[in-house]
Amino acid sequence: MNLDPLKIGPYTITKPFMLAPMTGVTDAPFRRICRRFGAGMTTSEMTTADTSLWQTPKSRFRLDLDLDTEPVAVQIAGSDPYQLAAAAIACVARGAQIIDINMGCPAKKVCKKFAGSALLQDEKLVESILTEVVAAVSVPVTLKIRTGWDPQHRNAVNIARIAEDSGVLSLAVHGRTRACRYKGEAEFETIARVKEAVEIPVIANGDITTIEKSLEVLRVTNCDGLMIGRGAQGRPWIFRELGHLLNPSGEKPRLDKNELRDIMLDHLGELHRFYGELTGVRVARKHLTWYCNSLANADEFRHQVVRVESASEQISLTKNYFDREDEGGALAV
Repeated sequence: MNLDPLKIGPYTITKPFMLAPMTGVTDAPFRRICRRFGAGMTTSEMTTADTSLWQTPKSRFRLDLDLDTEPVAVQIAGSDPYQLAAAAIACVARGAQIIDINMGCPAKKVCKKFAGSALLQDEKLVESILTEVVAAVSVPVTLKIRTGWDPQHRNAVNIARIAEDSGVLSLAVHGRTRACRYKGEAEFETIARVKEAVEIPVIANGDITTIEKSLEVLRVTNCDGLMIGRGAQGRPWIFRELGHLLNPSGEKPRLDKNELRDIMLDHLGELHRFYGELTGVRVARKHLTWYCNSLANADEFRHQVVRVESASEQISLTKNYFDREDEGGALAV
């Protein structure tokens, strides 16, 4: 497959397979691992545009920017154009090179504040937000949306045209409405219409969990890139598999048991260091659960490793699982 490098302002994304920003999942340790496996770009977790809340521990972790890579992308969410513009300025001062605006989050607590995908109901407000933020910063502004508020109001094409006219330089579209949340199958026909309607890069998102699905989405949408969310949870090596699409003549990457062990141990160490032991152990539990989906005979391991309270116990249990090769410590993928 011949996918051209993706341009966002002055930045060239040579591998057009991106990690979707997911609150509570795509923290700095996970983003680093995904980039190591070939994610072409990663973006910070969604951060509130209310800068008065940036001193909370949660916000400080979310605003730990990837200053060792380029471009440094930060996602912000809110509903007030001037507040979002001020937040964008503050993010750039911290080192952000791309500002991404979230108009796709379906969470109730976000939509109750008329942020995230709730904004899709008010196209004039969308225009005001995008115009203010683009004017406020000299770095590229990008946008993440859904196909609409509900199946009766799919307005992604209108939003895309507003975004392009406002100066937004790329658009990521999740193939569901807000009302659909994550239920059912993503519909990519609307994304295809968005791609036809605008000249800026369009990135498809939603239900992209396998190479076969990736090929199907690229064929149906003709998009410029793919954004992987839940498909990367517990499977950061999906980006290496996707990279094979760009060079199918090369050796097909294979994940072996020892490599997965090292990935998990490295991830655990990164989480414990980043958050400190107490929070790091708790955050690690969900990642360990996702990794277990790639392991055979892992029920007992999963049951134990998500209940221990110390970093050393999590690491020891993980090592012990992989040492029990004769008892079924093998890959399920």
